[in-house]
Amino acid sequence: NGSGVKPGVQTVALTLCHAALDGIDLRCVDIDRCLLCVSARNQGVQHAETKKYETNVLLQSRLAPDQFRARGHSSGKAAEGADHALDLAFARGGLAHTRTTPAKTLVTIATWLCIWLLPVGALLLVSGPDDVYATMAVFFSKMSVVTFGGAYAVLTYVAQEAVQTYQWMTAPEMIDGLALAETTPGPLILVLQHVGFLAGFRNGGFEPVLAGLLGAFITLWVTFAPSFLWIFAGAPYAERVRDNKRISAALAAITAAVVGVILNLCIWFALHALFGQVTVQQFGPLQLQVPDLATLDPVALGMTIAASVALLRFKMPIVPVLALSGAMGLIVHAIQA
Repeated sequence: NGSGVKPGVQTVALTLCHAALDGIDLRCVDIDRCLLCVSARNQGVQHAETKKYETNVLLQSRLAPDQFRARGHSSGKAAEGADHALDLAFARGGLAHTRTTPAKTLVTIATWLCIWLLPVGALLLVSGPDDVYATMAVFFSKMSVVTFGGAYAVLTYVAQEAVQTYQWMTAPEMIDGLALAETTPGPLILVLQHVGFLAGFRNGGFEPVLAGLLGAFITLWVTFAPSFLWIFAGAPYAERVRDNKRISAALAAITAAVVGVILNLCIWFALHALFGQVTVQQFGPLQLQVPDLATLDPVALGMTIAASVALLRFKMPIVPVLALSGAMGLIVHAIQA
């Protein structure tokens, strides 16, 4: 019974979101009060309104680049040793064949812009800007351009927009998608396809399953086509800008900001997984989600604590923890039924 397994899977997914904070390699930046400030401010901005955090980060890194000093791979001379073979090859000029020209770069950009944006333009022309598929194409295209920080940072933005702004799905459905995706490789695209499928399924205007599949395909296309643009157009220039002080500062600041974004996802996920009712309250410019403490699910809280201890304290493998959590969810569901 899927409804019995879900609580167990959700508790493990919540723990994995928390563990993702430990997975960020903060060794690449200096951990000082400026980085912590950006992380905290970014977490607050995400709660206040669904704005992009990149503008805030890039502005601060430009105004005060000395406060965001990149270390390791992004700074200084090529390090010695087998672990830095790529750095040494660049230093010797051994990868000259990877260098590009402005003309080649323009051709690459034009090619991938057409691959990415021609379908989006066709949707807008045929269906109009208010059509759900055109809206998804524009939204996920924008997301792929302005979001930094990996899957957890992207999902924070998508979850709030899909649930609160576009109302394609409910918060529990978003949590279901995130929890189930965490049990498989590639959680980002699975969650985004989950969002696209439900949006198309409910608003496509024709056979629901086909409408949902079309929504999932559009989401997949506009999310990953831009990635090829960034890779093929930008990668040849990556090594040329690695010693640029301001660019290195921007990347270091983004790393710090991602901590705040993932923390926001943890809080959002925890509120909706552990409490039956969460209301949005306005406090001046801040928009905060406040749980009803009376709706706390003690079983979910207990399972979350148990999964956290197993994964973070005793370093148990994820598969046994996931299986045990799912089994516990089935047992609790059978008892309650």
